[in-house]
Amino acid sequence: MDQTPGRDTVELRVHGISGVTAERILDHPIVVRVAGDTHAGFFRPRPGSGTAGGATEGVAVEAYRWGSLTAGAAVRTASMLLLLPFMLSNLAIWLRPAGHDRWGLLGLLCRLLAGTLTATFVLAAVGVTLDLVGWQCVPYPGCRASRPYLAWLHAVPSGPRLALLSIVPLVALWVVWAIGTRSARAFEGFSPLAAQPRADDRDQSLTDAGFWQDAHVTGWLRQVHVVLGIGTLDVALLAGVAPGGIGAIGHVVLFVIAVGLLGAGVVLLALPVPTSPVRARRILRILWATTVVATVLCLGSATLADAAPSGSGKLPGYEGAAAGVVATQGVLLVVLAVVTYTRQRAAEGDEHPVLRGLGTPIMAAAAVSVGAAFTATLVYRVADALDHGDIPDPIRPNPPIVGPLEPPVAYWWAALAGLAALLIGAAVTWVTLLLSRRRRRGLAARIIERDYPDVSAPDMHRLRLVRETIARSRATEELGPVLVAFLLIASLGLATVAFDVIGIGPTQLADRLGGDGSAAVVLAYVTDAGVWVISLLVIFLLILGFRAYRSAQTRRVVAVLWDLGTFWPRTVHPFAPPCYAARAVPELAKRVTGLTERGPVVISGHSHGSVLAAATILQLPPSVVARVSLLTYGSPLRRTYARLYPAYFGPRTLHDLGGRLGWRWRNLWRDTDPIGGPIFPPGPDGPPPGVDVDIRLRDPRSLTIDPADTVPPPIEGHWPYHTQTAYQAAIRELTHRSG
Repeated sequence: MDQTPGRDTVELRVHGISGVTAERILDHPIVVRVAGDTHAGFFRPRPGSGTAGGATEGVAVEAYRWGSLTAGAAVRTASMLLLLPFMLSNLAIWLRPAGHDRWGLLGLLCRLLAGTLTATFVLAAVGVTLDLVGWQCVPYPGCRASRPYLAWLHAVPSGPRLALLSIVPLVALWVVWAIGTRSARAFEGFSPLAAQPRADDRDQSLTDAGFWQDAHVTGWLRQVHVVLGIGTLDVALLAGVAPGGIGAIGHVVLFVIAVGLLGAGVVLLALPVPTSPVRARRILRILWATTVVATVLCLGSATLADAAPSGSGKLPGYEGAAAGVVATQGVLLVVLAVVTYTRQRAAEGDEHPVLRGLGTPIMAAAAVSVGAAFTATLVYRVADALDHGDIPDPIRPNPPIVGPLEPPVAYWWAALAGLAALLIGAAVTWVTLLLSRRRRRGLAARIIERDYPDVSAPDMHRLRLVRETIARSRATEELGPVLVAFLLIASLGLATVAFDVIGIGPTQLADRLGGDGSAAVVLAYVTDAGVWVISLLVIFLLILGFRAYRSAQTRRVVAVLWDLGTFWPRTVHPFAPPCYAARAVPELAKRVTGLTERGPVVISGHSHGSVLAAATILQLPPSVVARVSLLTYGSPLRRTYARLYPAYFGPRTLHDLGGRLGWRWRNLWRDTDPIGGPIFPPGPDGPPPGVDVDIRLRDPRSLTIDPADTVPPPIEGHWPYHTQTAYQAAIRELTHRSG
């Protein structure tokens, strides 16, 4: 409940990433919540306990703490790690170049690629249950020995056995569904004025009233993706069983229906989301009725299937399905890169983005790679556990009849590509930072020559430390080649698609080319190393998720990634973690609107909080904006967001934001800050003549120890800003102009 009576000039502080406490935001030990709830709330110093740190006389300081939206619930934070591939695929579309997407090709390609990730997830569950357990392990005496929980399945014919085990992928799909719906409940009830956003997001901007309302689109996509997952399971099940009581013709007809179900899901992903809820419900009812009937018939057909032999090789059709998904992902990535590059070249008048505008295919490739790593790790670790480490290779070939367990060839290539990506990525990172070191040091030297022209000999060590700090703060701009190299590695990995389709793994290929078999042996060990490397990385993520469940500090660390990755609405993959800005931006807009009825408001955004502040102001009506000012500090708006997300935070958007505010905007930045920077560098997209938005702060304030102190002034870098007089001066100026 709001406890603030009367008129009030308010400085509303919005924190950045990592989920800091309200006490730290306000720099005050005793705070009280005046609005909001435990997920996200507005805080002020308790009445009678003094003022907030860095407060300006006559201005009430309030803090908006939103960090618990990503780092609050332990279960939500831990489960988010499992949804990482889906999050990356959803993030890809937001990195698209600026300009009009005439045919909506980027959105279409990203949605189709997201659909393949769902198929990959289901195929991983199918590979563990139907293939490894039901088809390969149970008939293999060495695998089911000393495992009574599996031995009883040997008495069940292969068809009913596979039908029974199909329940596990269905449950896994339901769990992912439940995680997405459960974690979004914290954001319910914070919809903007528009009932729902447009389904066609080709020309949407941050000023659209329904931009942050993704419930309608997410609900539609969630239904379609579940149908895709169930259709994938139905096809895999029918491919692995022999015709039973329904006969060969009935089996073929049912298989065609299952494939048609997959095709229907693909078509619905390619089409715009229906804007009419009534029409959407009608389509989904038909789709769900078809899915339920087809799945029941598939399970019934498998139950009545003839006792086909199993245990010799992989589940029929599974190898081809895994390879087909990989091939589809490869083709989509190539097309996505071509379309994105063409779109970027056609965009005019905007600042050249990082990665030559290829952020969308790079992020999509990352999503595919992480999904492949998760899948390969799951399948290989389960195969190792079931078969006591006897996965076949050129040294340990399969016995003539059955066993040991053999995962699909596609996962061998994924392991080899993952190891190559790690090694090459690490090498490119090291070379890039090494080659840019001299240039970064030269830039830092020019800065300190300007800031500290007369330096005494005792302060030279301190001067060198400042120079190195400034040089390191410029390292983030140098990592573009690393990501481009990653995209090239992913593209080169497409050459393995042909080998996936025909079932030739890395060691088999080396054996055919090497002649004496020595190359195959070496590559077998390299591939094994790749499997273990990606397995260790995935296991590390699982440990991190477990730690996040038990430790609030670890939850804050994990939340740093999620603060950046879940900022945008879910318009591509519905199983991605929910968009916290869907609550934060409308909630901030509502609070600011209420506060402006009492007096001027200065929204003070630190780091990522400046992004939330900018998005909020773009949602406010002109009558409210007239009483609002903006103070940003340590802000990545231009340095990162305008370059990564040019379609949404490009120079035109930032200029429009300043114009809406009447240029009541000040931005504090330091050269030692590795995240923040100026908003308007010199150029045509800057503010009008005579308006200075950016205020550069020298850091450290001095190299010399003050006579009243014992140590020199610290290098403050990214935090704090509110302790400097320039901060209070900016607040006073902005409140005066807003009054």
